[in-house]
Amino acid sequence: MAKDKKKPAKAIERPRLKNKDYLEQLRKLHVELVKLQEWVIAKGVKVCIVFEGRDGAGKGGVIKAITERVSPRVFRVMALPAPTDREKSQMHVQRYLPHLPAGGEVVIFDRSWYNRAGVERVMGFCTEEQADKFLKSIPWVENAIVDSGVILLKYWLEVSPEEQTRRLEARINDGRKIWKLTPMDLKSYSRWYDYSRARDEMFRHTDTDWAPWRVADSNDKRRARLNIITDLLSRIPYEEVKRDKVELPKRQKPGKYKEPDYPYKRVAEKF
Repeated sequence: MAKDKKKPAKAIERPRLKNKDYLEQLRKLHVELVKLQEWVIAKGVKVCIVFEGRDGAGKGGVIKAITERVSPRVFRVMALPAPTDREKSQMHVQRYLPHLPAGGEVVIFDRSWYNRAGVERVMGFCTEEQADKFLKSIPWVENAIVDSGVILLKYWLEVSPEEQTRRLEARINDGRKIWKLTPMDLKSYSRWYDYSRARDEMFRHTDTDWAPWRVADSNDKRRARLNIITDLLSRIPYEEVKRDKVELPKRQKPGKYKEPDYPYKRVAEKF
């Protein structure tokens, strides 16, 4: 008599992370990101972080969580617009290369050269031949980037179809978020499995030893942000840069200065 097959264990659903707990952990990570920033400047390190994922996966929120307490002159966010006719005639990756980090910089790509493997392929903005050539060539471009001394980190944010639906519907019904919903988002939404096939093909060709993909569950935005920041900090061998203790100097005395009786046009205090 055949033994009963065991049913696969169901995934444990964790409760949403409370905002108080999230902010407490995020504050600690922000301190570490500042330490990373000071080390990157001091050592002339070059860091490039790529974020990819479906519409509504939470890329923007992760990037905001990373950058809100560091200098925009060190942590540069690149979200390139649609290519011009001139750029369309170039090698696909060419327009991204000038934005790679110099020494003392961290560059974050909110979508990247992988547009060709995702939206361009699925929505027909490039041919299958162009997409295939890109997937075969980009690992060697990334190998050259890494060989040049750039720390290259690639993250894919994985969101469920149900959570994506909830988030896109929230954009429709929230006046603060409606600008995030584009006609392209709506077209992309209906082609879930085309994107799944494109993602699988992208991983198969570009998940390399020198530039592997890290996949983050982004169904819980708060947990995803904390997990990704923790992961990227663990993959960059930074050290705290010692700084002299900062003390405010004495403020000068007013001398003969007097506040003028000027009719300032003041902002109305309604709150």
